[in-house]
Amino acid sequence: MEVTTELVEKLAHLSRLYFTDEEMKGYTSDLQNMVSFVDKLNELDTTGIEPILHMGDAFNALREDEVKGSVSRNEALLNSPLPDEQFFKVPTVIKK
Repeated sequence: MEVTTELVEKLAHLSRLYFTDEEMKGYTSDLQNMVSFVDKLNELDTTGIEPILHMGDAFNALREDEVKGSVSRNEALLNSPLPDEQFFKVPTVIKK
């Protein structure tokens, strides 16, 4: 695949990006290098090689759910700057 200035201009337009002529030349060169690298990878024979899904042996290392203690309402309200009997009081954010 050949990356041309026209292609980069089209991509820039679709992305709502604006480049100077010098930036356009640089991005065209960079994108062409990326495409060439991927083309080089396509030359490898991967017949019989399984795709990997994870880089290591451990995957989805989940733990069992455990019921643990919690903080009572009264203990939680002790940390409130404006405690009430049942609720946390917070400053008004939206005023009518």
